[in-house]
Amino acid sequence: VQLQASGGGLVQAGGSPRLSCAASGRTFGGYVMGWFRQAPGEERELVSAINGGGVTTYYADSVKGRFTTSRDNAKNTVYLQMNSLKAEDTAVYYCAADPSELAVRAGTVRYWGQGTQVTVSS
Repeated sequence: VQLQASGGGLVQAGGSPRLSCAASGRTFGGYVMGWFRQAPGEERELVSAINGGGVTTYYADSVKGRFTTSRDNAKNTVYLQMNSLKAEDTAVYYCAADPSELAVRAGTVRYWGQGTQVTVSS
């Protein structure tokens, strides 16, 4: 599986960008998809995850109520809608895929995208 993330950039605080991650392959629906982020000098953290059917989602406490993840299995794409952005949301955002939800939660996923920078200006 190859993952290509897009949609990052320079955003004003309070903005609402949407990240997309397009996946190759014919078994996209069999993967749990995660969005991770890593800020300078910080550990990479799991931001959100969504199961293969798009029914079950997970959000880190820091983004709960502001970010929404969704997926379109017909388009092999997962999305991260980011609302009410704050300066502390500045990071490189990565999409990731693994058949195992446990692996996504642990960050030990099989496939990583290349990352897209999101910079929030105040």
